[in-house]
Amino acid sequence: MGLTSKKVLVLAVLFAVLLFVATVWLWPRLARRSWPSVGGRVGILLVTQAAIFACVGLVANQAFGFYASWADLFGQETDQGVVVDHAASGSTGPLRVVGTQQVQLAGGSRPQLTGQIQKVDVVGRTSHIASPAFIYLPPEYFQPQYRTRTFPAAVVLTGYPGTAQALISKLNYPRTAQQLAKEGRMQPMILVMLRPTVAPPRDTECVDVPGGPQTEKFFGRDLPDAVGAHYRVDRKPGGWGVIGDSTGGYCALKIAMHYPAVYGAGVGLSPYYKAPIDPTTGDLFQGDKNLKNRADLGWSVKHLPAPDTSLLVTSSRQGESNYKSTLKFIDAVKATKKTRISSIILDSGGHNFNTWKREIPASLQWISARLAER
Repeated sequence: MGLTSKKVLVLAVLFAVLLFVATVWLWPRLARRSWPSVGGRVGILLVTQAAIFACVGLVANQAFGFYASWADLFGQETDQGVVVDHAASGSTGPLRVVGTQQVQLAGGSRPQLTGQIQKVDVVGRTSHIASPAFIYLPPEYFQPQYRTRTFPAAVVLTGYPGTAQALISKLNYPRTAQQLAKEGRMQPMILVMLRPTVAPPRDTECVDVPGGPQTEKFFGRDLPDAVGAHYRVDRKPGGWGVIGDSTGGYCALKIAMHYPAVYGAGVGLSPYYKAPIDPTTGDLFQGDKNLKNRADLGWSVKHLPAPDTSLLVTSSRQGESNYKSTLKFIDAVKATKKTRISSIILDSGGHNFNTWKREIPASLQWISARLAER
């Protein structure tokens, strides 16, 4: 049973309840002042508390999608298929569909009515990075009257470590996009949903690591090329958008700034503006000061030519640690007079799914409007 399985959660809750009952039942027998009794009381309390803590952890993981599997949780993910020589792999293309699922909406299950989600494997031709992703195709994609139409596309990124499935089941991107388009509040759009952790378990912060994963190149060049070769995607300059939360938000802003010819709009939900260096990232820059500066969005705005793209950042006056840095970033971008900047500032909100779900509808509408201008 997987870490995110409901059976695991149910069994953990039952185990914790049984331990609690056992504690109450055995406590009178362990009430003596002997070392075995004291040890028994300490042991049963510790085991019961550990079981309760495990239940809370499982609930939090299912709600926020921190870890996708047991191996991911214990840092033992050993997927060796991340870096691939595509030319030698024998594959017929950079993108392969491996499964489909319907968007869960009332009114039918046919893709012409609700759209479709396809699970795909993507291989980067230049970065040689392989990553799974989910592609949301809107209902119009399958309708006969739109068979020759191309659609705008947006990359949707999780935080770190995150799971791509959470973008569907927790943050409801496909359902939100479908509903907004149905109401005429945004144009039908293809969503390319994945996590920025394309070299698991390492957190590369969407950096082209010297001698390591070329993550920025994967998102900036390879992913749009692979999707565009397989789907009817609008290929005009700046015709893509990118949106993400937390680490994904930092990546979204950076990718839009560094690849404005591809990404005409970038949204950072609760982003930060400078790549951290910690045990999950390792040495991202290998002493390369220019690479380190380029990954600092505040430095980039002040010292590099202003990109011709539109950015949207979000924060909250209470509950978000990035509030002051977001205001500072807004002022810096405004001073360029070329890069467009917008914001969503909530009165209160935490660094969590509930806050981002409040911001996603307006953000998707914003992306749609910016891409329509291209």
